[in-house]
Amino acid sequence: MNKQNFWRRSQAVLLGTALAFGLGIAGFAAAGHFSGANPAAVLKLASPDEGPSRVGFAPVVKKVLPAVVNISSTKVSKVPTEFEGNGIPDDPLFRQFFGNSNPESRGPREAPQQRQEGLGSGVIMTPDGYIITNNHVVDGASSVRVTLADNREFSAKVIGTDPKSDVAVLKIDAANLPCITVGDSSKVQVGDYALAIGDPFGVGKTVTMGIVSATGRSHLGIEDYEDFIQTDASINPGNSGGALVNDRGELIGINTAILSHGSGGNQGIGFAIPVNMVRNVMDQLVRTGKVSRAYLGIVPQDVTPAMAKAFGETDVRGALVGDVSPNSPAQKSGLEKGDIILNVNGKPVTDSNDLRMTISMMQPDASVNLRVFRNGAERDVTVQLGELPTTTASLNPQEGNKSSALSGVGVENLDAQSAHDLGLPANTQGVVVTNVDPSSPAADAGLRRGDVIQQVNRKPVTNTSDFEHAIGSSKEANLLLVNRNGSTLYLAV
Repeated sequence: MNKQNFWRRSQAVLLGTALAFGLGIAGFAAAGHFSGANPAAVLKLASPDEGPSRVGFAPVVKKVLPAVVNISSTKVSKVPTEFEGNGIPDDPLFRQFFGNSNPESRGPREAPQQRQEGLGSGVIMTPDGYIITNNHVVDGASSVRVTLADNREFSAKVIGTDPKSDVAVLKIDAANLPCITVGDSSKVQVGDYALAIGDPFGVGKTVTMGIVSATGRSHLGIEDYEDFIQTDASINPGNSGGALVNDRGELIGINTAILSHGSGGNQGIGFAIPVNMVRNVMDQLVRTGKVSRAYLGIVPQDVTPAMAKAFGETDVRGALVGDVSPNSPAQKSGLEKGDIILNVNGKPVTDSNDLRMTISMMQPDASVNLRVFRNGAERDVTVQLGELPTTTASLNPQEGNKSSALSGVGVENLDAQSAHDLGLPANTQGVVVTNVDPSSPAADAGLRRGDVIQQVNRKPVTNTSDFEHAIGSSKEANLLLVNRNGSTLYLAV
């Protein structure tokens, strides 16, 4: 091919390509892919006759959301005035607001107070305004307000609290409220869908989805009575007291805690109080204003493979009796140290916490049958349960016509289990401090939660009645003998 024919053919090819490219451009422009066209004219739109998603949880959430409320609480607390050792910097800016940090240049004065605002969630349980939340959401609050899904606000009354399970019952003056459907937490299985509903970080109603990761979680040190439902549905600060529901929208738990490793946020490990426990606590608080638990009078231990072998048991099961309290139902029934309790009324006992939870949910004075392994053989023991000796005493700001130096201090009778939890011998006597108002003289004197008061003004204290009588008969300061972590010390309050 000569050069002339080559250039003619090349020109023809180039012209054809240009014509084809030009037609393509025109086609694209006509289809609306270039500026000047209307993109909406070429979008593929869903049919207007289609409804919402058919596979989501929207219908369940729509039913549950109106029964979940926002709870805000206000608490007045004392601002620390001593800067040394408490993490408050001693600089002119802080001295401007809190005073000179040099104790020698500072005369006696009232500690300043500050208002603390807290946010949490709650669940409407009855149409007439009974609401469940966590005790830690309203603990120590001077006022509590509830905001409904329709933005109505109500002042709430705290009907009762149970710090041992972290449950609180509130009441608002309203009627015909949307209330939640209560499920059965004993039927919850690992792998079930779980929806956590609440108001995390105060951003507004939020729904997160996950599954039930575990049931019967205990030994976490969060509460005295632990039988948590664990879930990976996101639970964050502000979710406390909110609802954990199943895929039918039935309440199975009250969200209460997360495992965050210091991050302050969700890491996929959240815990909820089973609704069956919540119902039991709520019923008692509404009826009597307090929670009474049955009492066996032992210190139970988990059975390890080594223990089972040492006791001649072929299976690792039940709960070992580590100690028996004097004059307790257990002692009166003949239970002994070293017994392994296999079941209660025919229900197998899996571990020490399972036994403790089973007994605590029973009525005081109930008669129960225990299947016990002792000396290589099984036997039945019938026990008449008592009432857990956790009678509380909380001194009001005024005792009679005078102010008490121990105002703001709450105590409970000390039983064998509480002594064990505190690392003390089972026969330790005294009353255990459950609460100390941070603005009280007792807090200034160094009294702490978990201290065991054994003497008041050199008189032995064995129960809350002794404690109240000793404080009531004192005129001014009180000398307390306190057992703290197995060592005793005196505090003047």
